[in-house]
Amino acid sequence: MPRVTRGTKGHRRHKKILEIAKGYVGGRKLYRQGRETVEKGLTYAFRDRKARKRDFRRLWIVRINAAARLEGLSYGLLMHGLKQAGVELDRKVLAEMAVNERAAFNELVALAKSKLAA
Repeated sequence: MPRVTRGTKGHRRHKKILEIAKGYVGGRKLYRQGRETVEKGLTYAFRDRKARKRDFRRLWIVRINAAARLEGLSYGLLMHGLKQAGVELDRKVLAEMAVNERAAFNELVALAKSKLAA
């Protein structure tokens, strides 16, 4: 039976890791340490793609709350009033309105207040 050397497979595998590790400093550009760093980096990337969604939602809620409190309403009451009014804008859009289109946001706050009072 002929002998199989597997050189190209290993070389290809190393090359793939070292391509991802391009730009790393020191020994991390070498295969063994580079592989560990790349794996750790990919783990962080996977985890933080999920965390980014949570972080943005928290930011939007903070912005909406700050703008609502300037109008004398808490975040929870604002969201409850908007739900009762049948407004189906998500937090991303509401936060954008709170920052850049204050007049339109204030109209929504007034609508929510009227629904809460009724």
